[in-house]
Amino acid sequence: MAKFELYKDKAGEFRFRYKATNGETMFASEGYKAKASAMKAIESIQKNAAEASIDDTTVATA
Repeated sequence: MAKFELYKDKAGEFRFRYKATNGETMFASEGYKAKASAMKAIESIQKNAAEASIDDTTVATA
């Protein structure tokens, strides 16, 4: 099962990473001074990711 992993970095900031079902890290966050801020970021991703569009900037424009 995919999961968000919340942890503290060496500087004492809260960070999270999203791990796929195979354990591979798909992405990681910036550092947050407050745990609540990191949790709000996770909640926002969970709520809004399904509606996110894809902005493919690799496609050449004429």
